[in-house]
Amino acid sequence: FVAFLGELFTNNLHFLLSKKDIRYKEIFFEINESGVKALGIVSVTAFLIGLVVAYQSAYQLRIYGANIFIVDMLGLSLLRELAPLITAIIIAGRSGSAYTAQIGAMKITQELDAMKTMGFEPYKFLVIPRIAALMIVMPILIFVADIMGIFSGMIIAHIDLNISSNLFLDRFSEVIAAKHFVIGLIKGPFFAFLIASISIYRGLGVKNDTQSIGMNTTKSVVESIFAVIMCDALFSIIFTNLGI
Repeated sequence: FVAFLGELFTNNLHFLLSKKDIRYKEIFFEINESGVKALGIVSVTAFLIGLVVAYQSAYQLRIYGANIFIVDMLGLSLLRELAPLITAIIIAGRSGSAYTAQIGAMKITQELDAMKTMGFEPYKFLVIPRIAALMIVMPILIFVADIMGIFSGMIIAHIDLNISSNLFLDRFSEVIAAKHFVIGLIKGPFFAFLIASISIYRGLGVKNDTQSIGMNTTKSVVESIFAVIMCDALFSIIFTNLGI
């Protein structure tokens, strides 16, 4: 995997220095496949997560008469942690598994060998566009997840705690600094890189049998989610020590 990353960074540097070799068409295609088509499931999941967190928080806060603090809890937990993490897990299960299966199938049918024989570099046509597309689209998906999570929390706050939408938004703008939103977005490209690189690596590691596709697809999803959680924990430690 370290050798794969080394080759990946070498190719990335080459394509950044030679912009005419960047496959814009493939990147936009992967943005549509990995990002635009994932908006629905990301939105619904974030909405339900915000609903559950707000509902459970409302029950506890009502006991102590601290109803308004539901805004603080939702804002911090969703913007900084839950929205980026949930989005990354969904993308790992949806797009990451697809990357592994697609490249694994191409390897079994010897399409990768055919590309090399014809003088086409697999990194240029298959690896770089997928990683670039996922890194571009992940912050957008996190932004959508933020909106849906806060919106569902606002609904629960209004129904359970009698907090109007105006009061909710006023409190939100007072106590939730923009840095929490930015921190959530910053995590996006790092999560995307981990998911895409692990998934593609597992796809390239497929052997010449269909059982290997299933095994490597399972490994790519599990390892991607584990890597994302580890990266998120590392971010939390760094930001906490920096006082951000």
